[in-house]
Amino acid sequence: MFVDRLNGAMRRVPVWPVYVVGALPPGILLYMGATGALGVEPIKALEHELGELALKMLLLGLAVTPVRRFLGVNLMRFRRAIGLITFYYVLCHLMVWLVLDVQIVGQIWADIVKRPYITVGMAAFVLMVPLAVTSNDWSVRRLGPTWRTLHKAVYGIAILGGLHFLMLTKGFQVEPLAYMAVILALLALRVAPRRRKATTGREISDGKTVDSQEPGESERRVGRNRGGRLV
Repeated sequence: MFVDRLNGAMRRVPVWPVYVVGALPPGILLYMGATGALGVEPIKALEHELGELALKMLLLGLAVTPVRRFLGVNLMRFRRAIGLITFYYVLCHLMVWLVLDVQIVGQIWADIVKRPYITVGMAAFVLMVPLAVTSNDWSVRRLGPTWRTLHKAVYGIAILGGLHFLMLTKGFQVEPLAYMAVILALLALRVAPRRRKATTGREISDGKTVDSQEPGESERRVGRNRGGRLV
């Protein structure tokens, strides 16, 4: 089958080129801004482009599970790289705002407090930090089942990211609404099958509901997650 051949080919692709390619766009955008290729407001354009790149990578990371579940295409081994690149873009987006845009230290805190879209964006960034820090094999082993619980914060991060984009847009624009719609759709696809599985995984025996999960199954499942992820 085509899907089997595709999965076989993807297993032969190393992960490191994803990091290399993912590291390039911020540098390219910075060069474009310095040479006037980003228009009359290069700093604002740079902020926007980096933020949108981060949102696109976040959507890509959220799509990995539904794509495997519904299409059979397995991209799980690239999920950690996608997540860390997403954080890298968010960090670059934040640094452009701090260093090139605001610049005044006192104004930074005032903007975070007074401007709701900045408050929301900063909240998303703060939530991403522990996910990025724990996206490694050691953290998966060390945290055990807690690691999976921690990384479920990506659902809230995705919603906050979409809301951040939606709030900073002036007037009615389709693009931020489309991003939010895709975020909500991907979250629904990730959560809904899990709920159905949880429902069908319980059996009625002698008038009592019995969970069909075998002892130790959750521990084995955690062990299979040693690849780690941010999204």
